[in-house]
Amino acid sequence: MLEKLKAEVCKANLDLVAEGLVIQTWGNASAVDRERGVMVIKPSGVPYSEMKPQHMVCVSLATGEVVEGKLKPSSDTDTHLILYRAFKGIGGVVHTHSLFATSWAQACQPLLAYGTTQADYWYGDVPCTRKLTAAEIKNDYEANTGDVIVETFKKLKFDPRQHPAVLVASHGPFTWGKDVNDAVHNASVLEFIARLNSETLRINPKIKPMQGVLLDKHFMRKHGPKATYGQR
Repeated sequence: MLEKLKAEVCKANLDLVAEGLVIQTWGNASAVDRERGVMVIKPSGVPYSEMKPQHMVCVSLATGEVVEGKLKPSSDTDTHLILYRAFKGIGGVVHTHSLFATSWAQACQPLLAYGTTQADYWYGDVPCTRKLTAAEIKNDYEANTGDVIVETFKKLKFDPRQHPAVLVASHGPFTWGKDVNDAVHNASVLEFIARLNSETLRINPKIKPMQGVLLDKHFMRKHGPKATYGQR
């Protein structure tokens, strides 16, 4: 079942290690087949050096039940499921504890759009969620993590396709994309942006976000209806 998608998800998880975004077993990548209603995600706690496509776990998008696989799915499975259910246009999700992005999440601060590097990927800020309540942490923690991400995007009226990342307060980053490879790419870019913002504020702690007209120009020339970036 879904052998091609399993191979893609396995490779994506290994790519997170190769990109320096994951150490130990601190991360996960998943992909969804919406026609079949199935999510494929890495198993929980399996060393990346031992990971193979056949170890990936298939989970029902509707119920969260394992429909194929002998191993227990990632502990963040419920968070991934919430994101797929709420953000209909995404095909892959990644969670890491990469150094700089996680530092911003632990500081409970969004990544404001200071320059065009960020504007090429996000139509503005990378938001940070509110902290979970004690009740949300004690009961259904992983699902509530997904819910607080969705809540944040609804509150800010952000389109997840234009803001393919979030920082979960006191926790770490989640990214997504049209497929799992795109989600990995966005995780790599997010880590660079987080480091870039750290360095920018070190040089000038009083810097303000970039002009709106410059943000519009850079985002729209790459993602807008009349985009000019890349080859046609």
